[in-house]
Amino acid sequence: MSESTSSVNSISFELSPADNPRLSNLCGNLDEHLRMMERGFGVEINNRGVKFKIIGKPDILSDVQNVIHELYAETGQTVLVAEQVHLAIRKMGGEETIVEPEQKDIVIKTKRGLVKARGENQQDYLRKAMTYDINFGIGPAGTGKTYLAVACAVEALERDFARRIILVRPAVEAGEKLGFLPGDLTQKVDPYLRPLYDALYEMLGFERVAKLIERNVIEIAPLAYMRGRTLNESFIILDEAQNTTTEQMKMFLTRLGYNSTAIITGDITQVDLPKSQKSGLRHAIEVLDGVEGIGFTFFQAKDVVRHALVKKVIVAYEKAERTQP
Repeated sequence: MSESTSSVNSISFELSPADNPRLSNLCGNLDEHLRMMERGFGVEINNRGVKFKIIGKPDILSDVQNVIHELYAETGQTVLVAEQVHLAIRKMGGEETIVEPEQKDIVIKTKRGLVKARGENQQDYLRKAMTYDINFGIGPAGTGKTYLAVACAVEALERDFARRIILVRPAVEAGEKLGFLPGDLTQKVDPYLRPLYDALYEMLGFERVAKLIERNVIEIAPLAYMRGRTLNESFIILDEAQNTTTEQMKMFLTRLGYNSTAIITGDITQVDLPKSQKSGLRHAIEVLDGVEGIGFTFFQAKDVVRHALVKKVIVAYEKAERTQP
């Protein structure tokens, strides 16, 4: 329905189905997506839940409504980012630019505080994690690959963009078989997943992490146990991916199901596989280069955020490897 006030009209409508996570996805952080539409079309957008009212020139109201409906339909399959909103606005003739949002520092909010990216590569890593369903973070230790991946997973869980977090890591890379380790499955894999646990404890607290693991909202899954599964509505992190074989990497990547995101992290300079076996991570970099919808971020020694000596150690080893015959 519309109301007329001189040269300005309004139109009211309701989105369906009513779904708070999807509504939050549509509106964006601090309603950023709605503000983009206001700037792009020169209108005012008000909403109370799924009930919307647009105020502006009569000839533009239906276009804005169509953009909102179109983007809301997409929220069932993906987490909206500024680029998608921008393209939808341009498609309908709006003039919104994404330069300003693109330049903003990306900050991830958890209940324990904010996680901020340090440097351009970490910003690029987070931006791609929010854009693509499969992302690779490749580089030396101490560059924040795993920590930021966990932060993205926690945010997705907190905002109901994912129903569970699945932590995956090769656990037999150094020749030690899972069956030879004491305890149940979780206890066998725990030592390999300690960096992931540490990040989770910092962002969610020890007790909450324990409860989420107990409820299987956070799942620990050895890579060898992933075959045959389809992972829907999940945020999956494959850590230490340099120690996957090419077959394991292909198997892992094809587990991705509906409304899921995967981040694969690793350091191709620290492969523990037998020398005769090619790293699945190295192979994936070659095979998937240029595939649309997959993001790659390559970290370097300059991106290290640990002790200053860690950066020097990495540079020294890189120099030594280059001079080896």
